Amino acid sequence: MKSLKIKVRGTVQGVYFRKYTQAKAEELGLKGWVANRVDGSVDILAMGKADTMLQFQKWLWTGSPGSMVGSVAVEETNPQELEGFSIIDTF
Repeated sequence: MKSLKIKVRGTVQGVYFRKYTQAKAEELGLKGWVANRVDGSVDILAMGKADTMLQFQKWLWTGSPGSMVGSVAVEETNPQELEGFSIIDTF
């Protein structure tokens, strides 16, 4: 299992980015969460198989139809006990 903390910047709030991210993560069988940040970015914690995580990272550059992704920063983290893939309120 690979665990990644991801920060996405650009036009990624108010465009259903979290909902599309959740749907893609569930389609790929990932566990984790996605959350808006007060600075306008989106944070993601995602865990899954290495090849699946690469697919997810590539997809993040597309995001939702209304989004315009400017950057995707990825950092490896320690795996956690998570169930499903949830949307978290802004923090």
